Amino acid sequence: MNIARRCALTAWSRCERGFDGVFGGSGNPLRHLGALAALFFFMLAVSGAYLYAVLDTSAEGAYRSIEQLTLEQPALGGVLRSVHRYAADAFILIILAHLLREWVLGRFTGFRRYAWLTGVPLLVFAQTSGVGGFWLSWDRLAQFSALATAEWLDWLPVFGIDLTRNFASADAVSARLFSLFIFVHIGVSLTLLFGLWFHVQRLARPQVFPPRALTIGVCGALLSLAAAAPIVGQGAADLATTPTVLALDWVLLFVHPLMYATSPGFVWAVFGAAVLVLLATPFATRVKVEKTAQVNAENCNGCGYCFEDCPYAAITMQAHPSMRPGARIAQVQSDLCASCGICVGACPSATPFRSTRDLVSGVEMPQARISVLRDELERRLASPSSEGCIVVFGCDRGARVSALAGAQVATFSLICTAMLPPSFIEYSLRRGAAAVLVTGCGEGACEFRLGQRWTEERLSGAREPHLRTGVRDRVCIRWAGRGQEEYLRAAIKALQSGADGCSGGSVTAQSGREQRS
Repeated sequence: MNIARRCALTAWSRCERGFDGVFGGSGNPLRHLGALAALFFFMLAVSGAYLYAVLDTSAEGAYRSIEQLTLEQPALGGVLRSVHRYAADAFILIILAHLLREWVLGRFTGFRRYAWLTGVPLLVFAQTSGVGGFWLSWDRLAQFSALATAEWLDWLPVFGIDLTRNFASADAVSARLFSLFIFVHIGVSLTLLFGLWFHVQRLARPQVFPPRALTIGVCGALLSLAAAAPIVGQGAADLATTPTVLALDWVLLFVHPLMYATSPGFVWAVFGAAVLVLLATPFATRVKVEKTAQVNAENCNGCGYCFEDCPYAAITMQAHPSMRPGARIAQVQSDLCASCGICVGACPSATPFRSTRDLVSGVEMPQARISVLRDELERRLASPSSEGCIVVFGCDRGARVSALAGAQVATFSLICTAMLPPSFIEYSLRRGAAAVLVTGCGEGACEFRLGQRWTEERLSGAREPHLRTGVRDRVCIRWAGRGQEEYLRAAIKALQSGADGCSGGSVTAQSGREQRS
């Protein structure tokens, strides 16, 4: 990690922790930037469909139709027009924040390279569609933007004509030119939608919308802004004059003043260089290659649990090599595998209660075999001093559970907490452990997307393989990220004193933020 990204990561982590204290991990908007972008795109589509239905798609009637909508239907048309503009600005800002976060966290190489490379063009499409949207109202701001864009494009020696001649007079703005405006805005928006579909192709169960509370809050804030500061037209376009005072949208139209302050060639160079650097980033960064999951045909019964639980759609179900009718076997696509081990936790054969000495499950992580975890657990609990100890299962990306180890605390760190088969918890309790504490990344910050969700559902009995009901009252889940080791230490003391609150036969999940508040 270079110095710039290390500093950016420190600053971003502090910012996320600050937002966690206000919104909680599950409601932190910084942890749902992709879903927020999808929400704003949906709002743009809904509001844009209504606006287009009432728009007079001609240079003569466009401004008049939009202004009539704003003035005659302020409670609906006027608010929708403002929502459309503000959602467009928010969409661009959220995409930029999402891009920044993925770069800061190093999520642009390996199995994430595809998402990065398909995501970069979306920013270009979004900006192009946003600029084109201004032209449809055909007011003085639209006139300024269209003419500035034509001057910028004229710098490229590809068109062979002077595009600015289309704005030489009012008669030059023909119906054909206005049809081009519509294509730029709506056609590029549809291309953007298609690109979004490609962007999430390698994600299983992509988060389309943020959590309900965050969605309601964002929609409420946008409606309040639209009502408090409505968007209004800036006068009908008049090509006989040059606009001198305009209320510029600096999010979407910043390129125009930048071009006039420098030159068209400079702006093309900056934009071209930025896109090339972003596209080259995954190839210019050296990363450690992790071993991917491996399927053992002799122990895979074709249940499909690993297929259902893989967060990155890296597992498919194929006909079993034995060719038995109806028999299936899991198959791992190594280029999609995140090496998270979540599939191991989903495998029914990954149970320590099997009598075989060499424990091999249907799917394994070569660098963290399940037999090694069982052997280490047995060794740790075999000591007389370990009787009644607390067993802690954590993950390599969350709080450092190794710092919690002691005579009465046995700690185990996995690639991801969801790599833990629920049967290992019952096995620990039968071997003499007093209780089990399950932890991992901070609340809502799972490195592998679905690890926390699957862990909670398996331990509560909502997902297979599940934890047996009779032992759930001795299990607690406490999500804690790096730096929250003291919070886990307090949870262990509570478990040792029997005052942790994890009673009543059900697994409870809690975060560091909830404990602090």
